[in-house]
Amino acid sequence: MNVVRTAIPDVLVLKPTVHGDARGIFFESFNRRTFAASIGRDVDFVQDNQSRSARHVLRGLHYQITHPQAKLVRVIQGEIFDVAVDLRRASPTFGKWVGHKLSAESREMTWVPEGFGHGFLVLSEFADVLYKTTDYRFPGAERVLRWSDETLAIDWPVRDGLVLSERDRAGQPLADAEVYQ
Repeated sequence: MNVVRTAIPDVLVLKPTVHGDARGIFFESFNRRTFAASIGRDVDFVQDNQSRSARHVLRGLHYQITHPQAKLVRVIQGEIFDVAVDLRRASPTFGKWVGHKLSAESREMTWVPEGFGHGFLVLSEFADVLYKTTDYRFPGAERVLRWSDETLAIDWPVRDGLVLSERDRAGQPLADAEVYQ
C-alpha cells in the first residue's frame, strides 16, 4: 500500500497494490495489519456504510460532535470529489480542507481521522461509495457543516445544479458550528 500525505498531514490517500493479468485484477481493499502500518496506528472499524448517489449529489459535510468517527472511504463505481475539513480547534490546520478525486478506476481510498467533517460530490453519472467507520452512528450527535461556507472556500469542481438533502442545505457555517477541542 502506498500512502500519500495531503496538505493536512493526518488525512491520507491510500493507493493499494493492484495485481493484474489477462484474467483481471486483484487487490486487498483492506488488511488490518497493512492498514495499521500505513497510517501508524491500529484501528477498530465497527460499521461499514454504502451509498449510491446520482451525478451532482453533494453529501456533507458530516461529523459527529460526540462519538467522533474516523472513516476509510472508497468508491466501487463511478467518481467523486472527496473532502475533509479539519474541525479540531487546537490543530494548526483548523478550518482548512483537502479534496481528492476518488474513483473505482483508481481504487484509491481516503483516510479521514476523527475530528474532521467529511463530504463528497458525485462527478460521474452515479457513484457507489463505501466507507468504514470507527464508531457507530449516533443521530443525536450528528452535525452538518455548510458545504458552501465562504470561510472554508472549498473549491468544489461543480457548484451549479447541485442536489442536496434538506439537512445538508441547512448546515452550519464554521463560525457557528460545534467543533472539537
